[in-house]
Amino acid sequence: MPEWSVAEPGKLTFDEPVARLRVRVVDGTVNVMGVEEGSARLEVSELEGPPLVVTQQGDTLTVSYEDLPWKDFLKWLDGGGRRRSAVVSLAVPAHTRVEVGVVGAAAVVSGIGGRTEVRGVSGDSTLVGLSGPVRAETVTGSVEAQALTGDLRFSSVSGDLTVVEAGSSSVRADSMSGSMIVDIAGSGGPADIGLNSVSGEIAIRLPHAGDARVEANSASGSVSSTFEDLRVSGQWGTKRITGRLGTGLGRLKATTVTGSIALLRRDDEDTPGTPAEPEHGPEGGPDDTSATGLDGGGASGTPDDGTNEKKVL
Repeated sequence: MPEWSVAEPGKLTFDEPVARLRVRVVDGTVNVMGVEEGSARLEVSELEGPPLVVTQQGDTLTVSYEDLPWKDFLKWLDGGGRRRSAVVSLAVPAHTRVEVGVVGAAAVVSGIGGRTEVRGVSGDSTLVGLSGPVRAETVTGSVEAQALTGDLRFSSVSGDLTVVEAGSSSVRADSMSGSMIVDIAGSGGPADIGLNSVSGEIAIRLPHAGDARVEANSASGSVSSTFEDLRVSGQWGTKRITGRLGTGLGRLKATTVTGSIALLRRDDEDTPGTPAEPEHGPEGGPDDTSATGLDGGGASGTPDDGTNEKKVL
C-alpha cells in the first residue's frame, strides 16, 4: 500500500485511479474539487504540527493524521500540546465518493457527483454544485450549500443551514438551535422537505407554482406565509400553516418549538440568489465560495525509487 508522510508544503499526483476520498484535518482549510479529466492531485500549501499521512489502498485515497480516526470523529477533541493546522486542496474525478472531517477547519466541496459526507465539530462547510447524495453533520459549524441536485441530509446541535437554489428531490434537516434557510429552485421535480428544530428559526422559499402538501407547526413561535392557497391558523399556543400547493405531489413539513417559521414564494422572474428575508425569520445567505483550483504539477504519486515505501516530502 503506497504511503507518504507529508511534513511540509508540497504536491502529489496519484497515478492510480481514485474512486473514494477520505480527508480528516484539524484547523486550517480543506478544498475538494471534482474534475472531469486528469489524475487525482493533492496540494498542501500550509502545515503546522505533526505530518499528514497520505495512503492509497486500492481506489481509496486517505489524507489524515495517525491519531485522528474516522469512527466517532465528532467526539474527537484536540488536546493541549497538540497544536496543528493544515491547508489542503485536492482535485479528484467528479464521480468520486468524498468523506471530509474537520475539527475547527473550514471545508469547501464542489463539483462532486458521487456521495458526499461532511462531518465537522466547529468548522464551517460550503457545498457547491453537488449532484450526488449529501450528508452533513456538525456540532457548532454552519453549512452553506448552493445548486445541489441530490438528496441532502443535515444534522447539528447549534450550526446553521443555508441552502440556495436547490434542485434536490429531498432535504431533511434536524437541529437543536441552528437556523435553517432552504431555497428550492424547482428544477428537480416535486420537493420533499422535512425540517425540525427546537429553537432555531426556519425559512423556506418555494417556486411560484409550488407542488406540495404543506404542514408547518411552531409551539410558541410566529408563522407566516406568502402563499394564498395555504391556511395560517392558531392565535394561542401552537400555530400552523397547512394546505396544498398545486397537485400536492411533493411534501413540506417543518416543526419547531420556540422558533419562527416563514414560507416564501419564489416569483417566476426571480434571479438566482439568497432567499428574501422574512419579517420574523433568519437572516443571511452563503457567500460566493468556490474550491481552490490545482494545477497539474507536483511530485508523482509513485515514489521515485519505484517502491511502495513511506516517503517524506
